[in-house]
Amino acid sequence: MKVIMIHHPHNIDMKDLPPMAMALGFFDGVHKGHQKVILTARQIANDNGWKSAVMTFDPHPSVVLGTKNKTIHYITPLKDKIEKIASLKVDFLFVVRFTSAFASVEPEKFADDYLAKLNVRHVVAGFDYTYGKFGKGTMETLPIHSKDNFKVTTVAKLEDKEEKISSTAIRNLLNQGDVYDAKALLGRFYTTKGTVVHGEKRGRTIGFPTANVQILSDYLIPKTGVYAVRILVAETWENGVCNVGYKPTFNKPGHSQLSIEVHILDFDRSIYGEEVSIEWHMRLRDEKKFSGIEELKLQINKDKEIAVGYFQTLGK
Repeated sequence: MKVIMIHHPHNIDMKDLPPMAMALGFFDGVHKGHQKVILTARQIANDNGWKSAVMTFDPHPSVVLGTKNKTIHYITPLKDKIEKIASLKVDFLFVVRFTSAFASVEPEKFADDYLAKLNVRHVVAGFDYTYGKFGKGTMETLPIHSKDNFKVTTVAKLEDKEEKISSTAIRNLLNQGDVYDAKALLGRFYTTKGTVVHGEKRGRTIGFPTANVQILSDYLIPKTGVYAVRILVAETWENGVCNVGYKPTFNKPGHSQLSIEVHILDFDRSIYGEEVSIEWHMRLRDEKKFSGIEELKLQINKDKEIAVGYFQTLGK
């Protein structure tokens, strides 16, 4: 897949691009609904002997259009989004830098400059896709703005258990800690990436050594609590129990440093500095303050037993 970064205004020559069927969207998560849009564009491209393409945007429009200093956390930061879209065997990915200037482009001009002039012959997007200044362009206006330069296909709402599959729904589930149900909408377990760094090493002193993972800052972190997870270390997936939170048994109330610590089951290697991925499988319980070390150790053993049982069932 060829990735083309675009800054507004662009000077790409239509003659340098092949005819394309293009999927439009922000595609945070590249979830089942997004995949349907992208694969529809790919099928249309294949049917017509064209190339398949996706156009997405970076950063999230709310960073530019929203409140001051707003921090956006993503289901799939840009690097992950590129990987997921590439796995769908798309030929071209256009990443448009979302700036104030780009946000001011009128809908008709967007259709001219970012679709027709990029040799797009067919556009595919979800029913709720909007484009152009103030999002005034919709899937109803796109055929008009196309001026017969390209055709338009609108993909209907995709639902799971009568709920629209959307990035917002997935975010809500992750914010509630419901990582298992998020999987049903994503089509895979939610995954974050980070680096193993030195922590307080307190887990080692109580018999439960942990990998202290510094997650890249633009990921959405699930709700605080204890989870059954898998962790990718040196290209091998290991099972584990992860605590996300503020360690109230050891820290004073109001402690603000969030930690993500994974106790890897049946594992005894130093992995400081390793880049790892955490696959979030199931929330086990809330984080809580224990009366002492012995009570904490008993609970961790219970957490391990539940996690082991879960992964044994998963493997069947």
